[in-house]
Amino acid sequence: MRATSYDAFSTDNSTLTTGELPDPTVGPGNVLVEVKAAGVNPVDWKIMTGDLTGLLDAVFPVVPGWDVAGVVRAVGPDTPEFSEGDEVYAYARKEVVRGGTFAELVAVPAESLALKPKSLDFTEAGAVPLAGLTALKALQRTDISPDGSGRTVLIHGGSGGVGSFGVQIAVAAGARVIATASEPNHEYLRELGAEPVTYGDGLADRVRELAPGGVDAVTDFVGGVVDTTLAVLAPGGKHVSIADPTVVEHGGEWLWVRPNAAGLTELAELADAGRLTVEIAGTYPLDQVGAAFDASRSSRTRGKLVIIP
Repeated sequence: MRATSYDAFSTDNSTLTTGELPDPTVGPGNVLVEVKAAGVNPVDWKIMTGDLTGLLDAVFPVVPGWDVAGVVRAVGPDTPEFSEGDEVYAYARKEVVRGGTFAELVAVPAESLALKPKSLDFTEAGAVPLAGLTALKALQRTDISPDGSGRTVLIHGGSGGVGSFGVQIAVAAGARVIATASEPNHEYLRELGAEPVTYGDGLADRVRELAPGGVDAVTDFVGGVVDTTLAVLAPGGKHVSIADPTVVEHGGEWLWVRPNAAGLTELAELADAGRLTVEIAGTYPLDQVGAAFDASRSSRTRGKLVIIP
């Protein structure tokens, strides 16, 4: 199979190569998926640069990529829940980083897989798993999902890959959503159902103007905003960050999401009900994974980047 891999940690894309690798082994409880689309997440290039050494084991050569949408081509023993030809998607993280989704084929544990949303094409579905599950779990931990009626949530980074899912999930749950973004993305946030505010100096005052009594929950998808979070959080409110582990020192929770087929099914139901849409910022072939990483590093993309093998 064709795949993009690297054989050493590097702070740039110099070690990325595209070529032929053996097809994955499909063991018990695993499913072989023909990759139609694979979302790009910051964790993909952070692993390559060695930033997560000590947290995740890597075996070289590493094929990066944790998001996938595709078609089941084979199932291993003891995998009755899937059949050849099923259209599926997954957050395909494994215990050891090696055989990822930036390839033509990937073996995925069955418990990480769910049926693809019918309303999304493969490119859109491939962009959902990690970011969508992260947003869903963060809102669950702050008691906004599945029922946020009558509650107000502040989402730091509302126009990003995770934040845009968070806005839609919170709105679908009935919450009032205030979300930060640069001014060019304010109209986009309004379209998703949020009240936009500009990030930066004076953010706490701007949020307080919209919610004088404070907000019930805060989800931080950007980092470096704990002071603002604490300044606007109402008594008894909950806050979660995926980007700043110091929140635990202030009564918050630092979140690292697990693969979760039930969560993917919930996201698929939202999408098929017209409550969850996907903004695609760009698509790249396997031999341009480095360019996709550069775009992700820039932090200037709105929506998701996707690899199309």
